[in-house]
This record gives sequence, structure tokens and C-alpha cells, in this order.
Amino acid sequence: MDAWVEVWRQSRGPKRLLRARWCSSYTCRLKGLMFRRRLAEGQGLLLVDSREGRISAAIHMWFVFMTLGVAWLDNELRVVDLQLARPWRLYAPRAAARYILEGPPSMNEELTLGDELSFETSSHS
Repeated sequence: MDAWVEVWRQSRGPKRLLRARWCSSYTCRLKGLMFRRRLAEGQGLLLVDSREGRISAAIHMWFVFMTLGVAWLDNELRVVDLQLARPWRLYAPRAAARYILEGPPSMNEELTLGDELSFETSSHS
């Protein structure tokens, strides 16, 4: 069964950003959103590593057929980098990160560097 979390921006007033599938296994992180052409409305993917790092938080957009808004978060769930990720490219955060939030490009319009996020358990429906 998939685990889902509600992702909230806490700084500058609480705001729900999206519902994201929790993705912490190596296989899930490797596949990510490959072979997808679109995201369901209000949904995304949260890639979770076991530790903070720059290299381990790098992502690839091979076989991802859509542009994504990507936010990298550190251990304290603070945004350390934001990118508009386009297909067939590689991206690494400018600072060490443990969590990578992938969502629609519009997600990045709701975030700035230093924003604090939170995750709440959600059921998949």
C-alpha cells in the first residue's frame, strides 16, 4: 500500500501545497515519475533519502515527459533549492537536501528559499 502525505507550507501562514506519495525505497526513488505524462490534480511525489547530501539528492528527468516544479528540503524541512525541471536533464540542489518534492510547475510559485514545510499523514483515495 502506498503512503501519502499532505504537504503544507508553514512559513508565511499555513498553506496546503499538495498531496504527495512518500517514496523512500531505492527502487521508488530511482523510478520516480518516469514514463508519466502528467500528474493528477493536486498530487506530487516526495523522494526521501536516509541522509542529507547534494549528490544523493540529485535527480534525473530521463523518461519523464513533463516539466516539474522541484523543491529540495533539508533535515529541518526548509527549502534549500527550487528548480523548474525539464525532461531529459539532470539536476542537483545547491545545498545538501534529504527530501525532494516534485509537483506541478505552479508549486514553485508558492515557495521561496528558506520556507518551512510540514508533512501530515494522508490516506490515498
